[in-house]
Amino acid sequence: MRSPVSDYLEEVRGSCMDGGDEGQLASYIPELAAVDPDRFAIALCTVDGTVYAVGDVEQRFTIQSMSKPFAYALALADRGLAGVLEHVGVEPSGDAFNEISMEDDGRPRNPMVNIGAITTHALVGPPEATAEQSTARVIQGLSAFAGRQLEVDEQVFASERETADRNMALAYLVRAQGKLEDDPRDAVDGYTRQCSLQVDVRDLAVMAMTLASSGRNPVTGEQVVPAWVCRQVLSVMATCGMYDAAGDWMSNVGIPAKSGVSGGVLGALPGQVGIGVFSPRLDEFGNSVRAVRACERLSNDMGLHLMQAPEIASTVLHGVVEPDDDGDQLREVRLQGTMHFAAAEVALRQLEQVPEDAAPVVLDLTRVSSANDVGRRMLREGVRRLQLDGHQVRVDDPNGVLDD
Repeated sequence: MRSPVSDYLEEVRGSCMDGGDEGQLASYIPELAAVDPDRFAIALCTVDGTVYAVGDVEQRFTIQSMSKPFAYALALADRGLAGVLEHVGVEPSGDAFNEISMEDDGRPRNPMVNIGAITTHALVGPPEATAEQSTARVIQGLSAFAGRQLEVDEQVFASERETADRNMALAYLVRAQGKLEDDPRDAVDGYTRQCSLQVDVRDLAVMAMTLASSGRNPVTGEQVVPAWVCRQVLSVMATCGMYDAAGDWMSNVGIPAKSGVSGGVLGALPGQVGIGVFSPRLDEFGNSVRAVRACERLSNDMGLHLMQAPEIASTVLHGVVEPDDDGDQLREVRLQGTMHFAAAEVALRQLEQVPEDAAPVVLDLTRVSSANDVGRRMLREGVRRLQLDGHQVRVDDPNGVLDD
């Protein structure tokens, strides 16, 4: 059969084209002001790297501010959390993307506004890296997130460079506060080149899914950044990624996301899906009108809101087989699903009810798909305590979910 996912995305795309002339192009960048305003594409990437895409999927555009989470991820991986926090904060600004958004000590409020993103760009690579090396590392790193080599749109780069006076002023301001390591001109040039990388919606979906998969690219299998980096990046995206519309976005859509003035929006829902949408017309916040509309529809239809937690604890217990009167003295506890804290806690309460008799216990994990570190530790402790109570315990774990 043919999967209905693509048909569904086509239906979403069609419904979100109503009122298609709403919004404006990014006229302050000449090259972006000349694009076709009617382009519209949607892509999803799943945990195993399957990509569904509809609409103008071959249309490439510059990544712009959607590059910010990935440059932030690279800086975290290269310098560590403390090293990056020394230069850039994590607090929502409530300001437009190009405002002077700084704390009292001169530190940019977060890496998702321009003043913080320019500072972050200079933190990529080791402390001794030159500006050129930092930019090369950013291009290589973003390409690894996308799973293919990304190229700079030199025309857009030149166009943005000519209109970068405000970014240059922001860079000098941060430099004066001692928070910018590079020469302001080098930092702005590198940041502008970062924003001028060409992508399509499939790239955005794969890049988002890499963040949502704890840093592992689902297409190439490469571990691009450590898992802790993705947790930090997704947290900042959730609170700062959509600028001064971040609160409305988190309430209505509930997916960590980032927008760009080229008309793209990417969303990364941990462990579930990466989303990429492209349509050039922007609202008053600088976010794509159609992309916002499409993401709202996807979230509502598919239950993707981050705060809409899946049921895991109530379905943990698959069954319990008690010893019978025919001499079968085995007691079998069968678990299923994913073992996080809430699920493992339910399992421990079931193990707590095992009588203190001589019957051996079998803990059947054949239907358990995965376990995080907390879930593993809790189940191991449950096994240890059963053994201390005098039970012989056998763990059937063909998937190795209790392995490190």
